[in-house]
Amino acid sequence: MQFKIGIVEDHTEFRLGLVFMFTGMSDFTVAWNFGSVEEALAEGSDVDVILLDINLPAISGIEAIPLFNKQFPGTRIIMLTVLEDAAHIIQAITAGADGYILKKTHPHKIPEAIQQVMEGGAVLTPIVARQIFSLFKAESVHPVPENDLTTREKEILTLLIEGQINEKIGEKLFISPQTVRSHVKNIYAKLQVHNRAEVVAKALKEQLVRK
Repeated sequence: MQFKIGIVEDHTEFRLGLVFMFTGMSDFTVAWNFGSVEEALAEGSDVDVILLDINLPAISGIEAIPLFNKQFPGTRIIMLTVLEDAAHIIQAITAGADGYILKKTHPHKIPEAIQQVMEGGAVLTPIVARQIFSLFKAESVHPVPENDLTTREKEILTLLIEGQINEKIGEKLFISPQTVRSHVKNIYAKLQVHNRAEVVAKALKEQLVRK
């Protein structure tokens, strides 16, 4: 399967570097690339994934997330930015981003992140994950009701926040991917969410787990 990608990045050299990288990959094709959100909304088409910078002229990447979700429903959005502070990370994820990776990440990790998001993961690079958990430690935690998430479900929720896919979660907890899927389904039902981006956003907002 070939994934169609859209890129919104105002740094021309970096943007064209991404286009060049994906050109040599059979599993990916760049459908469009623009230097602003306005151009992407006006001239872009449906894609599988949008790589989105935050610091953009006029409309910022975070402000653009709901606009893209409305115009291109079902498209996954991965923030690709230099900003690694907790505030921007939380804002992006709670706005609906499916992943948050830093520009200093090795370029070949970007296709891996896209594949992970398309498989249902919520991508967070290690630095981003550390920022999130440092925020958890700094603030009080709102406990989940006793009859809500089980201990195992809390363990899986923690790994979901880290962006782990079912297979990796199963390996870490010594359970099968099918068992993980069953637990994830229960977590969705209990937290009243429909996908991994929503479950991560809710966990961050309500501080449901502690690392």
